[in-house]
Amino acid sequence: MVTTREWDGLVTVIDRCQEAVTRGKQVWAAAHYAEYRLSLDAPADFAGEVVSHGSAAGTLGPHWEVAASTHTWADLEPHLSNPRSRALVAHERALRGDDVEDAAIDRAVIDLPLRLEPFEPSYPPAVYRPDKASFPEMDRVTMEWTDLPDEQTPVDDAQSTDALRALVSAWVDESSGSADVACAEGSALDAIRAIGPRRAMWSPVSFTRALGAMQWAGASGGAYGRRRGGPVGRAAAWWATGVILGMEDDWPVDAGELAAAAERLEWGLWSPGDHEVGWQFHLTVADPDERLAWAVSATDAV
Repeated sequence: MVTTREWDGLVTVIDRCQEAVTRGKQVWAAAHYAEYRLSLDAPADFAGEVVSHGSAAGTLGPHWEVAASTHTWADLEPHLSNPRSRALVAHERALRGDDVEDAAIDRAVIDLPLRLEPFEPSYPPAVYRPDKASFPEMDRVTMEWTDLPDEQTPVDDAQSTDALRALVSAWVDESSGSADVACAEGSALDAIRAIGPRRAMWSPVSFTRALGAMQWAGASGGAYGRRRGGPVGRAAAWWATGVILGMEDDWPVDAGELAAAAERLEWGLWSPGDHEVGWQFHLTVADPDERLAWAVSATDAV
C-alpha cells in the first residue's frame, strides 16, 4: 500500500488490527508498523494524525520524530492537535534547520529556545528508513591512555549525579544497560578513578562537543528501551549542565549565561579501553574553582 500510496487503505488496516487486538488477536505489530510508515512516508495530513493520536510502541522511534524527519514544520503544523507532540515536532524541526521560533506551541513541554544557540553543535539527526533507523554520533575524539590517581575523596552530591544519570536512564530502566556516576574532589581523573578503573583513555573536549555527547545519550533508548528523541536529549543535556552549575533553582536560564558558566568548566570524554560494543557514554566534567569533578560511565549492548 505504501508503494501504491494507498494511505486510506493503510488507515483501514490500522483500524482493523486495533479492533482485532480487542478480541485477543496478536496483530498489534502490523498496526504499529502501518503507523510508522504513515509517519515516515505519507502526506502531512496522514502523518500528523498518527503523530497526534498513534502509539509509538514497538517502532524504531517516536512518531513525532519519524514524521519530523521527512516533513517540514509548515507542512505538519496544521495537522498536529496533540500539544505535547506538536511541541516536540517544532523542536525537532528547529534542530533540523526549520525557522520555528514563532511557532504556537506549549513552551512548558520543553522550555528551551526554538533554535540552535551559537554554542551548540549541529546535533546529528536521526535517520529513519522503512526497515531500520540510524542515530549518528558526533565524530570520535582521539584519546590517550593515562594512569589515574590512587587516592580520591568521593563527594555526595545527589542532585548533580542524578541529573547526569538521567541522561541514560532509559538504558538502565528499559533496557539491559548499566550506569555509574561519581563525584569526587579534584580533577576529572579523580572522578574517573572513583568509578573504578586504574587506567583509562581520556581527552579534554569543548563544552560544545560534550553537549553533543550528552544530547546523543539522552535521546537514545539504548539497546531495547524506547528512544526519547533529539529534543528530549537536548533538554536533558541542558538540565544536567545547569544542575552541575547550581542553576536549577533559576530554571529556565538565559542561554548565554548557561554557556558562559559551562565554558569555564573542564569537559572531557573517556573510555575504559575495553572491547567496546553497543551503546557507550563516558563523560567527565570538572569545576576547577570548586575543585570538584564528575564522571559518567554508561554501557548497553544487544
